[in-house]
Amino acid sequence: MTSISAQIVDQRVRKVAADRESALRTEAGIKGDEGRLNSAAFVLLVLKTLLGLSDEEAIDCLVDGGNDFGVDAIYSGPVQDNEFHITVVQGKYKASLDGNSNFPETGVQKMIAAVGALFDPARPVTVNERLRLKVEEVRSFVADGALPTVHVILCNNGLRWTDISDQHIAATKFGDQVTWQHIGPDKLVSLLRTTQPVSDTLQLAGKYTVEDFAFRRVLIGRMPVSQLSTLLDRHGDVLLERNIRRYLGLSGNRVNEAVAGTLKSDEQRPNFYFYNNGITIICSKFRHNALLTENTTVQLNGLQIVNGGQTSRTVQQVAEEIGPLLADAQVLVRIYELPSEDASFVQNITYATNSQNPVDLRDLRSNDAKQLELAQALSELGWTYRRQRTDQVILGRELTSAAAAEAVLAVWCKRPHQARFNVSEHFGKLYDVIFYPTLNGAQVVVASLIWRFTENRRRRPPAGGPDFIPYATRFIAMMMGERLLNDMGIALEQLTHRNFSDAERLIEERSETYFVESLTKIEACLERMFPDERRSLQKLSATFRRGDLVEALTGSPVSVPLPLRSAGVPSG
Repeated sequence: MTSISAQIVDQRVRKVAADRESALRTEAGIKGDEGRLNSAAFVLLVLKTLLGLSDEEAIDCLVDGGNDFGVDAIYSGPVQDNEFHITVVQGKYKASLDGNSNFPETGVQKMIAAVGALFDPARPVTVNERLRLKVEEVRSFVADGALPTVHVILCNNGLRWTDISDQHIAATKFGDQVTWQHIGPDKLVSLLRTTQPVSDTLQLAGKYTVEDFAFRRVLIGRMPVSQLSTLLDRHGDVLLERNIRRYLGLSGNRVNEAVAGTLKSDEQRPNFYFYNNGITIICSKFRHNALLTENTTVQLNGLQIVNGGQTSRTVQQVAEEIGPLLADAQVLVRIYELPSEDASFVQNITYATNSQNPVDLRDLRSNDAKQLELAQALSELGWTYRRQRTDQVILGRELTSAAAAEAVLAVWCKRPHQARFNVSEHFGKLYDVIFYPTLNGAQVVVASLIWRFTENRRRRPPAGGPDFIPYATRFIAMMMGERLLNDMGIALEQLTHRNFSDAERLIEERSETYFVESLTKIEACLERMFPDERRSLQKLSATFRRGDLVEALTGSPVSVPLPLRSAGVPSG
């Protein structure tokens, strides 16, 4: 019997394979027949859906190609508080759409072996080149003392692995440092489906307050945390559509571990209300029985959890273990009734209630005056500036705000190491550094054109090129930008719409020359840094995370970016 979810997934997979075949073949090195291509497209779809990656970012994660320990993709997040998350994916995609096959035991065993071997800096392994580059980068973080937590995703268009495979996982020595997740057709379809308005009913506990405030309605009360688990069981990730934080899981996340620990403790569970910041819910309308002064029910239309998604997911996970015992725990709930035209206000609420933790702030900055200004400026230059995330393929004369931020930070702000390894701060702490007051559309496009060139060279490195290219593209882009300004005979602040066409022409004509010159300078610098020792990929990866390399290449300190200094902004 054919699975409907498997059919839906197959349609998506085939579309991804058709749309991205060229990139999958040339950049990811996927060889073989249609079956191999569809398998890679399936893993690509899972990466995009679960991690919120663009097509280009997801393709860059693919490492399938023999000698891969059964690993099809690997994604490493930024280091925060000396911890970082690694996502490792293995996919099994069958031509049959009956959805009745379990994820194979051999695949689970291969992944156990991979996790045990790949992230130990002292353990020699033989793997393909794409995987080796990523593994050595991860190992360099580990060698520097960062603590990795690994999230293993085993995905197929069938059923979860069997109990025997669970026994293999339980027998490992990984403990809580490694978590395992199965993604099958039903789960993937639930994540892919178009968001529909959610309506449901909450049962409050004790007294509550309802108030009309600033032409909006507010309800504040408390409810059993078990209702969060019930809501997520019923509606899934649709409830968290506006929540800007991805669920980080329990392993390696101190806040979520503390929440789970409180809920699992018989002694501390009744105190949960006092320990947690609560849940913030928005809706288009709520109704309640105003005749009841306590223990009332609330009916909500257009329900969304905009803050507390981490808590909700953790509660759901703990509920699987302790079930009815959750009745002892309660949580603060804030419900805001907001009309549909309040979209920007909703965005501000989401930002304000989540800003105490690291989040993806790109969408929340999309209506910032600077972003609107750049969108207009790029439009005048014949470019489209996408201020918000999009699932659409980015075309030649289109540019995302995320790509622009990375390019500007590397090329003009001369912070190539932060361009790559501090992505989570590009629209947070580094926002004013990147989008400095005098930044104009011409500077954004020129930096992005240079950055694109170097990224294309990283994905398709020249034959016989130096070993540092995969780690150095932002540094190369920085040096190419400096060379371009020298050839134009101008300072950065003089690059405007008036000479934009000249800059475009020089990039088209001389990018290859600039690229080769930059490689030569970086090689000379590395020879001075490693005069008497053989440089490994681990050491190279660590070197290109350091600011002192920037100063060695440019002669300028990293602490004060050039655009701010040239704009007259005080360095203090």
